[in-house]
Amino acid sequence: MKSSASADITQALVSGLSGAVALTLVHQAARKLTPDAPRMDILGMRGLRKLLAAADAPAPDQQTLYNATMAGDLFSNGLYYSLVGSGKDAWWRGAVLGVAAGVGGVVLPGPLGLGDGPSNRTPQTQLMTVAWYTLGGLVAAGVSRWWSAAK
Repeated sequence: MKSSASADITQALVSGLSGAVALTLVHQAARKLTPDAPRMDILGMRGLRKLLAAADAPAPDQQTLYNATMAGDLFSNGLYYSLVGSGKDAWWRGAVLGVAAGVGGVVLPGPLGLGDGPSNRTPQTQLMTVAWYTLGGLVAAGVSRWWSAAK
């Protein structure tokens, strides 16, 4: 039998990954449906290019860069959303974490030198950015609450 701490960590990681998958699916579907959709994939690829350039590492081809960015997004967002944890307060934590990530996604790319366009070009883009990151946090909370109830 797994220890309680191990089970809690597994629950948090699975919940976080669920939120990250939901967020990524919404982003990828919407970018095909509306020109105002946030393009966090572009921000991710720009960030990865900057990191590789700073490390004097060779730049990968476009498809490899995209794939690495998607994997990195799932990993980092999954870890972030795992902070939702468990318990009835998971809903509040999921909402707060989601809103914080969404606002950060709108506000931070410019100052980080990644450009404003992908997440900040229209009010609709800004709203979708915040809404979809909030959705990811709420999905993580929902999975966590479901997991707790299933124990």
